[in-house]
Amino acid sequence: MESEHFQQLVEEALEELPQQFAERLDNVAVIVADLATPAQLVNVNVRDPHHLLGLYEGVPLTERPRGYAGALPDRISIFRVPIEEMSRNDEEIKKNVRNTVMHELGHYFGMDEDMLRDI
Repeated sequence: MESEHFQQLVEEALEELPQQFAERLDNVAVIVADLATPAQLVNVNVRDPHHLLGLYEGVPLTERPRGYAGALPDRISIFRVPIEEMSRNDEEIKKNVRNTVMHELGHYFGMDEDMLRDI
């Protein structure tokens, strides 16, 4: 899939976010990269970049102190290559992009892995 089309799928997933969550997005950048960097892999204790679909890096809303203004934006990375590798067709890519975006946004909103698996 072309990078621009993949980026469009990420944008569409963000547009599907319910209004009560979308209006709470603050100081967070969502980017698309081919693969995680070596530093990102070390930070989450993953060895193979093909096993990481997305990554939230920042301070979740539930943990931000009162005077959080002026901080660099949190970052949600969506990794194109592993998502494409695990998907059999364009429809699966779209579904996996949406699931990955929602999963990483869950971390932004303060959910841990156990909570995200439950929902």
